[in-house]
Amino acid sequence: MTRARGRDDLVPEYRWALPSVLLGDGREGRRVRRSLRDWIVDIAMFLIACGITLLGLEEIQHDPEPLIAVEQVMGALSCVAVWLRRRWPVGLALVTLTLSAYLELVGGASIVALFTVAVHRPFKVSGPVTLLALITLVPYLFLRPQSDIGPLEWGLLLMALILTIYAWGIVIRARRQLIWSLRQRADIAAAEAKRLERERIAREMHDVLAHRISMLSLHAGALEFRPDAPAGEIAKAAGAIRANAHLALQDLRGVIGVLRHSRPGEDDTVPDRPQPTLADLPALVEECRQAGMDVRLDLRAEDAPEGLGRNLYRIVQETLTNARKHAGGVPVTVTVAGARGKGLSAEVRNPLGSRRPLRLPGAKAGLIGLTERAELAGGTLEHGPTPDGEFVVRAWLPWPVETTLEDA
Repeated sequence: MTRARGRDDLVPEYRWALPSVLLGDGREGRRVRRSLRDWIVDIAMFLIACGITLLGLEEIQHDPEPLIAVEQVMGALSCVAVWLRRRWPVGLALVTLTLSAYLELVGGASIVALFTVAVHRPFKVSGPVTLLALITLVPYLFLRPQSDIGPLEWGLLLMALILTIYAWGIVIRARRQLIWSLRQRADIAAAEAKRLERERIAREMHDVLAHRISMLSLHAGALEFRPDAPAGEIAKAAGAIRANAHLALQDLRGVIGVLRHSRPGEDDTVPDRPQPTLADLPALVEECRQAGMDVRLDLRAEDAPEGLGRNLYRIVQETLTNARKHAGGVPVTVTVAGARGKGLSAEVRNPLGSRRPLRLPGAKAGLIGLTERAELAGGTLEHGPTPDGEFVVRAWLPWPVETTLEDA
């Protein structure tokens, strides 16, 4: 993500999300569409400028008549110009602050303009404008002396007023930036949660359906290559196809149910379908044996938590599916061992296929998905051929001494 330079006072990774008027790179003179809140604020600012201007009328009573007329005209025009503060904030501030060096009735509009610049422009713009406001105090103090207060005291009072208004605008600007950054963080967090949930469902669907469909293909292939098989074997294979198709539909229906009930605004209290655990591993191996695979299971960890056992079950399931697809029915050895505090490990090894493998389409993402599943669980997964002509998949998952509710 490209980050623009020179935009200060922002949370860096969310600068792109802020509107241009808040970032300070809005062009002078751009059209502004006011909301109801903007109209209320603008009316309040106009009334404040008019109120300060009316308070200054008493200060010009002793001025010459032509000067009083000029003061009144410029004061009225500056109050009307306050409505342009969103479109030309810097220009309005420069003009009103310059005129306020001598004209008394422009002071209200200059204060509003300075506040607007502090809110809508960064420090590189609002800082020099505030410095100009402080500089204009010097001629004002000499040209407009007060009868009841000394120049030093009056100058300090006006300086404090200018700095207070500027600080108030800076605080409002910082608050707006914080709100925008928090909103963006919330949106990004929601989008990340949706992405992770989609990946979890996709991974679950791949692990389940790939196993079922490979079983269907295995039995269908047996019927295709042995059309003269005894009627009993054909009936058995057809029954296995029907059973696995039924289970695949059930699994697909469960995943679709999770997707349907995870939409915003719907009841999220629908319980998930039962998930397999490590205790279901012998049933998985037996199912593979009935499909014609030669699988040997060495299970030495039967009391693993449900979450941990489910992850290991899916890893073994996908590994057996890959062996069935790519190794052509060679013998497969599954070894599962572990203990609390030492971790849970699984090793699936088979000779590199010498028989004709199943011709099943795939996304070539099975082992990648297994690696991601293991890493998300805090473990590791290694796979590859060995020098003695075998293909081995080794997975290790952490098994903490104290099992949390999420693990269980």
